[in-house]
Amino acid sequence: MIGLDSLDRAIVRALVADAQQSAGALGRKLGLSQPATWRRIRKLEDAGILGGRRLRLNAEKLGFGVTVFLGVKLATKGRVSLDDFERAVSAIPEVQQVEHVLGLYDYRLRVVARDLPDFERVLRRRIMTLPGAGEVEANVLLSEERLPGPL
Repeated sequence: MIGLDSLDRAIVRALVADAQQSAGALGRKLGLSQPATWRRIRKLEDAGILGGRRLRLNAEKLGFGVTVFLGVKLATKGRVSLDDFERAVSAIPEVQQVEHVLGLYDYRLRVVARDLPDFERVLRRRIMTLPGAGEVEANVLLSEERLPGPL
C-alpha cells in the first residue's frame, strides 16, 4: 500500500467524477503540469489504486427497463464446482455482475431485462437451469443513486 497525499486523493476524486478528462485538463484544475499529473496517475495505476476506466451504459435507453438483483443459493454445496457455476452464469448476457458473497445466499447477480416478462424468461430458462442453482430471491431495482466513495 502506498501513502496518498492530498493531490493523489484529489486526482482520484476527479477521475471518479470524470474518467475521460485528460492529464493536462486535470493538472490545470489542480495546479500541476501535465507531465506531473500523468506521473501521479501512472503511480496510482501501478499501485493498483486506479484499475482502468469504465464506460457506464444507460441500460434503460438501450431497451433494458428492468434491473433485478438476485440472491442465488447453490442447491448442492460441495457437488457443484463454484467455477462451473460462475463460468455458466457469466455466459448469460443479461447477467451484468456476479458477486460471490457470504451470508444467506452464495451469489448476488445483477440482471437486466427488457421488462418483467423478459426477466421471467431469463430466470426460468437460463438462470434456474444453471449447474447447482437452487433457491433464488429477486429484488427489483426502483432507483439508483451513485454516491461518492470514501476519498
